[in-house]
Amino acid sequence: MNDMFVKRASLLASLCLAAGVAVAQPAPVGARAAGAPASSVRPVDSIVAVVNDSVITRKELDTRIEEAKHQLTLAKRPIPDADMLQRQVLEQMIVTQVQLQRAKEDGIVVKDADVEQALQRIAADNRLSVDQYKARLSQAGVPWDAFRKEVREQIIMARLRDREVDSQIQVSDSEINTFLAAQRGASATPSEPEYRLSEIIVKLPEGATPDQVSAAQKKATEALDKAKAGGDFAALAKEYSDASDAANGGDMGFRIPERIPDLYLTQIQKLQPGTVVPQVLRSNNGFHVIKLVETRKQGGEQGMTVPQIHARHILIRVGDGVSEAQARQKLLDIKAQIEAGKGDFADFARQYSVDGSASQGGDLGWISPGETVPAFERAMSELKDGQISDPVRSEYGYHLIQVLGHRESQVSGDQERNLAMQELRGRKAEQQYRDWLQQLRDSAYVDYRLNNAQQ
Repeated sequence: MNDMFVKRASLLASLCLAAGVAVAQPAPVGARAAGAPASSVRPVDSIVAVVNDSVITRKELDTRIEEAKHQLTLAKRPIPDADMLQRQVLEQMIVTQVQLQRAKEDGIVVKDADVEQALQRIAADNRLSVDQYKARLSQAGVPWDAFRKEVREQIIMARLRDREVDSQIQVSDSEINTFLAAQRGASATPSEPEYRLSEIIVKLPEGATPDQVSAAQKKATEALDKAKAGGDFAALAKEYSDASDAANGGDMGFRIPERIPDLYLTQIQKLQPGTVVPQVLRSNNGFHVIKLVETRKQGGEQGMTVPQIHARHILIRVGDGVSEAQARQKLLDIKAQIEAGKGDFADFARQYSVDGSASQGGDLGWISPGETVPAFERAMSELKDGQISDPVRSEYGYHLIQVLGHRESQVSGDQERNLAMQELRGRKAEQQYRDWLQQLRDSAYVDYRLNNAQQ
């Protein structure tokens, strides 16, 4: 036994004692402390996984499984069988745990005020107040405290990603130039194709025995045979894959050739989109089943264009004597009057809106993607020309939105370069984050105890 394992084990013991979690074999069901009434005996939560110096308990895992089932039901997606879902959820919890541990090492702290602001934004994105959103979660059986904890963790992990990955991303002028040349079709070299891949990886442990290799190969071959027979590749990835992207159906997203492993690239270049590599691929990491989902090629004669929406709005803030219900009802009354022909939108905006655009009848001009808050943009994008929304909640208050027109607009040179930089940064950041997260996960000490916990 090496020193690191001893250190981790001792720390685990102290953590378990502090939390009241049993490390040794549980006592018989009928056992209790001398003199204690039978009603005082309660089952001790068991450990399903040890992640470095932390533990994941059966109760925590079961709670997350129920949340996952609820989310899948709402999304009208099939729920995997119990063993598969348990494995996927536990792996997600492990990945979350190693990130939270790293964030703690980095000194990342999230204040209560930051959590409250995030909750307000989430509620606004769903066109609800915080109280309404809380009530909605309660109806769905999601405890508010548990949701707050999850939101806090998401903020922590977002800040960790920004520190460790996103802030390190650099995009050079030459990369932007190459990207724009490909967009315009102005490059003497044909623009590179991009490949969207999905993968199934059956991993091999370090120093795998022949029996382990044989079993892994058999599992991968079984997945490949089902894929060839027309099976849903995403469902197969969730069932068979050990990769971190298994929960997303093995989707690797679009990648240029330089970002694709040579093992994959030499095979997919022979394929038609929608087909799988006809044989299982072997690497030091394990066995791979690969599908080429689709390809695309950047190009075009014109410069970059973006969709724009011409909109106007009426904003009523909440507070200073104006309740959520009052603000919403006022806008509903205004909408009814406009639709009944009893007033003009612009006139109502000048009279009631507290936004700086009120003097222009609420006119915001032509709006490009990303120029408004998410709740406003989503509601606006759902409207047809001339249509008026229901009241929309954002962090600024309630909005009544009317869309006046849609168009595709060619951006200026500076805007074009900025958009290109954002696109390239996003691509680089996503790939580097995946790689960093995989390295973080691989470097963690993980002891699975599901079998023991189920006994």
